[in-house]
Amino acid sequence: MKILMLGWELPPHNSGGLGVACYQMSKALASQGVDIDFVVPYSAKHPGIDYMNVYSATPLPPNYYNLGAYDHGTPEDRENAKDEHGLSPMRAVQRRYGKFVRQFVRKHPPDAIHAHDWLTMEAGIIAKENSNAPLIVHVHATEFDRSGEQLGNPLVHEIEQHGLMMADRIIAVSQITKDIIVKNYHIPPEKIEVIYNAIDLASLPPHEYDIDTYKYLEDLKSDGYTIVGTLTRLTVQKGLTYFVRAASAALSKYDKIAFVLSGSGEQRDELITLAASLGISDKVIFTGFVRGKQWRDIYHLIDVFVMSSVSEPFGLTALEAAHHDTALLISRQSGVGEVLNNIMRFDYWDVNRLADEIVNIAQSAALRETLKKNVKDEYAKISWQDAARQCLKLYKISLSKGVIS
Repeated sequence: MKILMLGWELPPHNSGGLGVACYQMSKALASQGVDIDFVVPYSAKHPGIDYMNVYSATPLPPNYYNLGAYDHGTPEDRENAKDEHGLSPMRAVQRRYGKFVRQFVRKHPPDAIHAHDWLTMEAGIIAKENSNAPLIVHVHATEFDRSGEQLGNPLVHEIEQHGLMMADRIIAVSQITKDIIVKNYHIPPEKIEVIYNAIDLASLPPHEYDIDTYKYLEDLKSDGYTIVGTLTRLTVQKGLTYFVRAASAALSKYDKIAFVLSGSGEQRDELITLAASLGISDKVIFTGFVRGKQWRDIYHLIDVFVMSSVSEPFGLTALEAAHHDTALLISRQSGVGEVLNNIMRFDYWDVNRLADEIVNIAQSAALRETLKKNVKDEYAKISWQDAARQCLKLYKISLSKGVIS
């Protein structure tokens, strides 16, 4: 079976979990005999990807592809752009991407098309119209997720609505995401299959790290501090203003806690200012975007991983944190909570509850160790191979008379 895979990023040129999920899903599908042509919007090498063909839709460098794709932005940002609802550069790349896909499918007709998120939905429709192959749309996040408690970008909502209606089948990464698609886009539930993300244990680094990478935090930990942190994009979707406020409330009850936020995004300066205004700047560390050794070592350093998302379709970072012996505190609005039971839960807006849970885990070594051990036993049972088998089954259904239009 030949699949045209349309995605906006692949490691090492990725800004978040979408690229990782595309990489792992494609790798698992290829191991089950699927022939994959993957189209990205930029031009770059992808070391280690020899299980599929990767094509560049434009000669643009990889640092150009993001263009704020995952940042919600502000009304001022959109006003300054004056057109396309603040997405002019992104739209230009999407048009070039769609033009490349139109020409590509005429020369390389696929059996099915697999498009990831709103970024490639229009190209997926173009591919469907020019090849008559079924279109599977894979929803890792909707604009309702990315915009947090705000309204989101109306143009992105429109693109998602059209893409979901034109899809022959839809993959949602959690039941939470499926419910959003059904409720907000009025898509029949029987058209949507929930296929959870997973984690590839073989691709993760060994359980060793360099204590000098984050010497200051390591010194605090050796002095009895509990390190509470997150690795995420610093955007409104992630509920980080609530997290910082919860940090302040927790420190007012127990001061032997240090907080670390690893990642980049449009909320960075706002969060730094908020920590300063709350008088906790000395206890809240911002590392910036991390990769490689820094990524590995911050996971090893963190005792308690917090996912405070307002709306998180899945949340691969929680599985990565579990692999590194970390207790998990996950908002009830996060899809990863559907596959993990040995976690502490809170509503993203409940600052006091989150603060209390942080303090409880920090003060109880027994609770902390129990959470670490039990969740690690759970995550090890989640497999990309299982996800790929479900995906392959969906391709076959889409090619059969069971297609829902």
